[in-house]
Amino acid sequence: LATRFPATQRIMGEEFFRAMARIYVSAEPPRSPLLMQYGDTFPAFIARFEPAAEIVYLADVAEIEAARTRAYHAADAMPLDAALLHEINQSELGALRFVPHPSAEIVRSPHPAVTIWAMNAGERTLAPIENWRSEDALVVRPALDVEVRTLPPGGAAFLLALFAGKTLAEAAAEAMADIEGFDLTANLAGMISSGAMCDVTQ
Repeated sequence: LATRFPATQRIMGEEFFRAMARIYVSAEPPRSPLLMQYGDTFPAFIARFEPAAEIVYLADVAEIEAARTRAYHAADAMPLDAALLHEINQSELGALRFVPHPSAEIVRSPHPAVTIWAMNAGERTLAPIENWRSEDALVVRPALDVEVRTLPPGGAAFLLALFAGKTLAEAAAEAMADIEGFDLTANLAGMISSGAMCDVTQ
């Protein structure tokens, strides 16, 4: 658990983390010899763990770490080639459906969980967070390395709708309902550049 959730341990401190981990292991012992997969339910356990209740963002940070491990071990797939979209008639774009990359996951948080994770994972320098706001993460491994990206406004609702098999037009409508001023062009470009999709169907 400490290996899979290093940022979570850093936030809590080693002693607190190990005490909590012992309780978790006792309550939910490993059921598979593949220990690299152990701990998928750890974030949900943290959310229910009363002694950690004051660290309101902790479960979301742990969820990002859990998603990173799943992404690392997910099946390989080539990200969608943006050139494929240029070959499609503009009038047909709204009816497109996208196939998500096997490694892609969304983690939504009402807290700046991506920033907090990055600071405690060595991705960013520790510093005060002046703009305390919600952050949604896209976790994906388009090539060799797992990437964690902060999604723009409406991006999580947009991608989750596409992941669920909605058309591009339907996903855009859901994102616009989620947040005013949703920028479809920017989010579509970000989706392609991130490697979150691996195929498209009409």
